[in-house]
Amino acid sequence: MYRLVLKHPKTPWLAKAFLGLAIGYLLLPFDLIPDFIPVLGQLDDVLIIPFLVYIALLFIPKDVMQSCREASCREQVRANLL
Repeated sequence: MYRLVLKHPKTPWLAKAFLGLAIGYLLLPFDLIPDFIPVLGQLDDVLIIPFLVYIALLFIPKDVMQSCREASCREQVRANLL
């Protein structure tokens, strides 16, 4: 669904930036706190990525989210029929 939100023309650029940061941080081969440090290494991933997504969701208008949810459901139904 986030792919649809990113492509939607009414999605504000700030929301796209925060979603991009979340995806980028997820895909980076290194972390702010390395994963070999017990607990803290995994905790930064668990906290930073959802926080960035939450901030992005605050900027996305409700009608954009609703239309993207509906489009996502239609895609899932279509995929299940195949």
